Amino acid sequence: MNEAKRKRLEQAGWAVGDAAQFLELNEHEARFVEMKLALAAGVRQKRERIGLTQTSLAERLGSSQSRVAKIEAGDRSVSIDLLVRSLLTIGANPAEIAQYIKRAGATRAA
Repeated sequence: MNEAKRKRLEQAGWAVGDAAQFLELNEHEARFVEMKLALAAGVRQKRERIGLTQTSLAERLGSSQSRVAKIEAGDRSVSIDLLVRSLLTIGANPAEIAQYIKRAGATRAA
């Protein structure tokens, strides 16, 4: 959000912050959530880049299409283990997975 818009909202009495502040997450919790979301986005990007449907990824994982949708949405029921396993299943290597995690850190620094 640009600074002018932030000031205008604050002058109107609005509290301006991010999701971590709203949910009262500590720094470690916020970083964990950002990492999960970055990995979830990585699953979707990689799946789409190689031309797989959610259903075909689900078959490879021995799961369901709805579970893949939850994986890609970063649903709270999805573990980091499942996110990494999904990426490995569709051909991501450890360096690529590390890049997804780095994106989470870069987002926080920005």
